[in-house]
Amino acid sequence: MAILEASHIVKIYGDIKEERTTQALNEISLSINKGEFIAIMGASGSGKTTLLNILSGLDKPTSGEVTIAGEKINEISRNQLALFRRQQLGFVFQDFNLLDSLTVKENMMLPMILEKKTTEDINQKVQELAALFGIENILDKYPYQISGGQQQRTAVSRALVNNPSIILADEPTGNLDSASSADIMECFETIVENSSAAILLVTHDIFAASYCQKVVFIKDGAIHSSIVRENSREEFAQLIMAELSVLGGRRDVF
Repeated sequence: MAILEASHIVKIYGDIKEERTTQALNEISLSINKGEFIAIMGASGSGKTTLLNILSGLDKPTSGEVTIAGEKINEISRNQLALFRRQQLGFVFQDFNLLDSLTVKENMMLPMILEKKTTEDINQKVQELAALFGIENILDKYPYQISGGQQQRTAVSRALVNNPSIILADEPTGNLDSASSADIMECFETIVENSSAAILLVTHDIFAASYCQKVVFIKDGAIHSSIVRENSREEFAQLIMAELSVLGGRRDVF
């Protein structure tokens, strides 16, 4: 069952009347099912971030529509969209976006507090996720007191507390060393194994993309190709590198 359906997404910036425009996205259609773990890759300027912003409701397409969990997000009001995003979407960012004035536990609790969940439900969910991601011993620490990998584990846990339909991750390993990156990607694998949530990952990182089940490649605002993981992660990484070379970019720009 599709959690997210993007149909013929076009995004044009600029003044159409004066014919001073830039087409950022060109007829992109994408479908993501429950429990799928998909990466989007492409060189800088290919349209990855624009697509993620439209899929998350942060931006509107010039044409086309996005449906998430049966809701056409282009057609609902701003207030409805804010509520929908909080209830149905989880977000993980490169710079973690944790509040330094709150402890790890309080950062995790915040989305549930906004949803007016009971104290019992909040504490139960926090303990469950802390155990799942191995951060029980840092719940009372502040973000500036823990490592980057622990901060990202906290951010992943926070993204999950309201049981979202899909998690959108924008370069989640961008500020992490290789060991912490592996930890976070294993966290995402754990999510796929333990819930029905889908994960959509935007990344330049071949290592991170190799953990996914499928990689979609974007070039000049359009889907260029896609590959599906069928064997080991190491073999999939080789396929990703080969596809990137066909895409026309040097490996170091991805």
